[in-house]
Amino acid sequence: MTAAMEPSNPATPRPSHDHIFLAAGHERSERRTWAVIALCGLMMAAEIVGGLLFGSIALVADGLHMSTHAGALLLAALAYSYARSHCSDERFTFGTGKFGDLAGFTSAIVLAMIAVLIGYESISRFFQPVAIHFAEAIPIACLGLAVNIASAWLLSGAGHDHGHGHHHHGHADHEPAERQRVAVPRGMALLEIFENGVPPRFRITTQRSVLPDSSDATIETIRPSGETQIFPMRDCGGYLESVDTIPEPHAFAARLRVGDEIAGEVMFEEHEHADATAHRDNNMRAAIVHVLADAAVSILVIAGLVLAKLFGWLWMDPFAGIVGATVIASWSYALIRDTGAILLDMNPDRRLAARLREVIEADGDRLDDLHLWRVGPGHLAAVISVATSSKQRDVLHYRTRLARFPILSHVTVEVVPQTAANHPR
Repeated sequence: MTAAMEPSNPATPRPSHDHIFLAAGHERSERRTWAVIALCGLMMAAEIVGGLLFGSIALVADGLHMSTHAGALLLAALAYSYARSHCSDERFTFGTGKFGDLAGFTSAIVLAMIAVLIGYESISRFFQPVAIHFAEAIPIACLGLAVNIASAWLLSGAGHDHGHGHHHHGHADHEPAERQRVAVPRGMALLEIFENGVPPRFRITTQRSVLPDSSDATIETIRPSGETQIFPMRDCGGYLESVDTIPEPHAFAARLRVGDEIAGEVMFEEHEHADATAHRDNNMRAAIVHVLADAAVSILVIAGLVLAKLFGWLWMDPFAGIVGATVIASWSYALIRDTGAILLDMNPDRRLAARLREVIEADGDRLDDLHLWRVGPGHLAAVISVATSSKQRDVLHYRTRLARFPILSHVTVEVVPQTAANHPR
C-alpha cells in the first residue's frame, strides 16, 4: 500500500501549521460575557445588602438567585479565557475550540437542575401554599426582568461574527459577495457577484471614479472548461448590473471589457457552505439561554403575582413556576443534545459529508473512508481516504478540490491505488 498524508488546511493555507480553532468573534464574546457578569454581580450585591439593611428576606433570596445566574455566566467567561490563553498549547491535539462546547454542556446540566428545583418547589406550593408579600415580590420580579433584558442586550451582539470574510460570495448566509478591484478608464471600480436575496448578477460600483457607459461595458467569463459567456450591463443608477443572471457554479475568470479594451480581469472561486449549526458558538448560546430562561421565569412570575393579587388566584404563582420549569427544561435538553454530539465527535453535517463524497468521486475515484467532526465554532476537521486508479492524482489534486469547502480547517488526505484498496488493509 502506498499512501500520501497531508494534515493541512486546504481552504486557507497558513505560513505554519497551527491548531487555533476558535470562533471568529471569540474575544468580543469574552468581553461581553465579563460585562454581563459585572452587571449581575452589582445587582446581586445591591439586592443582598439592601435586603439585609431593610429586613426583606425576599430581596435577599432574589440576590442569592442572581448569584447562580452570575455563576453560570462566569463558567462561560472562564471557558473563553482558558480557550484563548491555551489555543497554542501543543498538549491539545486539535486545539481548544471545544472548550466552549464543554462549558455549554455543563451549563445545560446546571440549567436542568434549576428546572427540576423550580418544578419541585412549584408543585409543593400547590399542596402547601405560602403567604405572598405582593408589595415586595412584584417590584423585585420587575427589577430582575430589567437586569435580564439588559444582559440579553449586551450578549446579543456577541455571536454574530461568523468569519465569512474569506468567501467570494454568499449562498445560505445571504452575505454580499466579496468585492474585487478592477481598472476602469477613469480610475478603479469594484466588481462583485451580488445575490443578497436576489438571483446572482454582476455589479460594478465606484466610489470616486466615473462609471463606464453601460452600452460600452461587458463582462466575459471564462470557466475552467474553456466555456465563455458575455454579460451585457445596464445602468441601475449608481451602479452597473448585468442583464443576465450568472449560472452556477461561480468559479471562473471574469474580464471587464470597456469597448474593445480589457479593463481588468479577476478570479471568482466557488465555495460551499456548511450547515449554520457548524458555526454556532455553544458557549455564548448557553449564556444567552441562562439569561432568557431567567427572563421567561420573571415574566411568568410577574403575570402570576399580578393575577393572584387582583383575583386572589394564589394557584397562579406555582402554576407559573411549573410552566417556567418546563420551558427551561426543554431549552436545557436541546443544549445538552447539541453540545453532547460535538463532544462525542458525531458527524456535524451529513449534507456536507455527502457533498464531500460527490466531489471526491466525481471522476471515478472512490471515497473509502471519511471522518468529519467539529473542532471549534466554524471549524471542521476531516480524515479522508481516497482510492484512485490515476497516477496523476496526488494529495494536492484532492486538496484543490476540497478548497471549495472553507469550513474545513484541518484535513488529512490518504491516497491509495484503487487495486490495493480492493484488499483489506
